[in-house]
Amino acid sequence: MEFTPTQKRAALWIAFALLAVFLLRALGPVITPFAIAAVLAYVLTPLVDRLCEMAGGKFPRWLAAAVVELLLFVVLALLVLLVVPVLYKELPLMREQLPGMFDKLDAWARPWLRELGIYVALDLASLKAQAVGWLNANYSDAVSSLFSSLRLGGSVAAVVIFNLILTPVALYYLLLDWDKVTHRVLELVPPRARPGVDSFTHEADAVLGQYLRGQLLVMVTMAVYYSTGLALFGLDLALPIGVFTGLAMFVPYVGFGIGLILALLAGFLQFASAKALVMVAVVYGSGQVVEGFFLTPRLVGERIGLHPLAVIFALLAFAQLFGFVGVLVALPASAVLLVAIRRLRAGYMGSNLYQG
Repeated sequence: MEFTPTQKRAALWIAFALLAVFLLRALGPVITPFAIAAVLAYVLTPLVDRLCEMAGGKFPRWLAAAVVELLLFVVLALLVLLVVPVLYKELPLMREQLPGMFDKLDAWARPWLRELGIYVALDLASLKAQAVGWLNANYSDAVSSLFSSLRLGGSVAAVVIFNLILTPVALYYLLLDWDKVTHRVLELVPPRARPGVDSFTHEADAVLGQYLRGQLLVMVTMAVYYSTGLALFGLDLALPIGVFTGLAMFVPYVGFGIGLILALLAGFLQFASAKALVMVAVVYGSGQVVEGFFLTPRLVGERIGLHPLAVIFALLAFAQLFGFVGVLVALPASAVLLVAIRRLRAGYMGSNLYQG
């Protein structure tokens, strides 16, 4: 059986894709900082270009790249500072109020379980003692344990520190020479294949741009929504928790889950009643409805054409293949893959193989 040139090219591209996936998995720890830097450079390059166009095009690119990267670090630092005050305030409150919360749980749970005919021996006194003992533990022990674990896993700590140093450096040079890098990569494409590749990259770039703009609108809108909703219930930490939940939605499901846990914890410690459950159920439940059925389908989903099941599958698949970095790039990468699948489908539908 002899293969046609089209089939040979398709087989070659499939082999190349499989080889790329294998190399990405094998060299994951080495590629991670460069992959993160490349994704950030793709997002931030238009902003660098805008700055370079200021002052009649006399704004130097090296300075524009440095300013944009500095702004990125400021935004990331602000996100961290949104969470730190929450933990700093809630941990002492938890240590003080936990014994009373266990007593209330005991007084509420036992009669309710008896009415249902369930007799469970809950050793809440022991649980309370263990929890209070853990919260009252000497923090120096925790610090020494941390340093001990770092010594035992020195290679892991070295990799983390290496990535933290290398990623900003790689990002700066990619922002500085993004056009040159992309031009050098596209030069490797054979001249006869360049029209198709150029068409694909332009379509993928348009889809990614629509995704990023839509996702940014969703994040900002939901940050305002959650902050307002929690504030209406009287939560003291409504602003930091609401803003963090909205902005962390860039990582689907993970950001929302962390924000929900923080809101539930803060609500229980402040109200010490079922009001915390009502607050979280109303604010986060309605927020999921607004975001899932209105904002995301119109601002993100319709723009990239991904079905909700496809989103879940993409998150799980990329997380399995590439870890946490895979979760971050799952939806943008899926959008690019969707463009490729559309083109493959159109080619198959118009081929003799389909038409018989």
